[in-house]
Amino acid sequence: MTNPGLIIRIAAKGEGQTADGQYAALAAPGDVLEADGTLTPGPDHAAAACRHFPACGGCQLQHLSEAALAAYVAGRVEGAARGQGLDPGDVSPPHLSPPGTRRRATLHAQAIGKRVVLGFREAGSHKIVDLKECPVLAPELAALIQPLRTLLQARGARSLAADIGLTLADQGVTLDLAGLTMEGLAQTEALLDFAQAQHLARMTLDQGDGPETVWEPDPVTVTLGGVPVGLPPGAFLQATRDGEAALIAAAQGWLAGAATVADLFSGLGTFAFGLAGPGTKVLAVEAARDAHLACQAAARMRGRPVHSLHRDLFRNPLQKEELDRFAAVLLDPPRAGAREQVLQLATSAVPRIVYISCNPASWAKDAAALIEGGYKLAGLVPVGQFRWSTHVELASLFVRG
Repeated sequence: MTNPGLIIRIAAKGEGQTADGQYAALAAPGDVLEADGTLTPGPDHAAAACRHFPACGGCQLQHLSEAALAAYVAGRVEGAARGQGLDPGDVSPPHLSPPGTRRRATLHAQAIGKRVVLGFREAGSHKIVDLKECPVLAPELAALIQPLRTLLQARGARSLAADIGLTLADQGVTLDLAGLTMEGLAQTEALLDFAQAQHLARMTLDQGDGPETVWEPDPVTVTLGGVPVGLPPGAFLQATRDGEAALIAAAQGWLAGAATVADLFSGLGTFAFGLAGPGTKVLAVEAARDAHLACQAAARMRGRPVHSLHRDLFRNPLQKEELDRFAAVLLDPPRAGAREQVLQLATSAVPRIVYISCNPASWAKDAAALIEGGYKLAGLVPVGQFRWSTHVELASLFVRG
């Protein structure tokens, strides 16, 4: 007889769940929830990799073993499909990004008395965890935490509240500061001295009127599909290089031989440049003007067969007649999904559709619409780029008929 307190799975928000529906925070599969509410750890209960866990809201699952974490990532995708009445089929083994690979993050800073706390917020709170370490971030980003704290503390501002965006580009780290007001020449010089001393690739400052570049020795780029592409401040980038590579590899395998591909919600061209080449032309469609122009310029400079189109696919999705011109379509929409564009795809004759998603729930709803339109789910790859978090991504293949 199964122990009624046995944790059998991890729910979507990261709690352990028993067979009879009880939930327990920080529980792993195989743990036992005792009658008094305590947990007896099982073989998949791991020691946390960071002193800030579980207070820091950046991670929710450091207590899981590698096998349990992989099972959670795959289970989120399979569960989302089944929640819409879909058969996920043979799901590929999940890809998990290793520690120390996150290349973008947003930290928060706040003055508390004479000191500055800097880090991620606690889960469900505005309170900031003052980071001393972070095993998730790429070393180049983690190395800036203490220097940034020292820089902000030296200002002596009692009302400081700033957001700090960090991204690892080809030339090094870009730093985007928002909510920080420059008062006088000395503060501006201190900021520029910091950028130089830390060998930053770029620094932007948003004092309320949008980001302004204050330091950029050389044009900042990010290499996508072997092509250096200009990286506008705030532009979307996959969280890890290895996670990006896993998603691109899935798309390349599924779309091999397609002569024409429409890359919808293309951003900077992450997938467009990965797919374009001898025998394959790509139309990259994007609404964000900065990203569209960066993709367009890189394609022209490198002579890659990528044509960029500036178009809002939420307000003006590609219609059936336009879609039918392509041998394949790839779409990578925001978290809310792409309902209007998917409805057009469901009526199209496009033979192959690759859907990349950062939200299994919205993906499953869109997948149901494609299947209702006559498509079949033929491939599914779960990806855990945000290690130890409940944020899960995926690549999927739909084929007509």
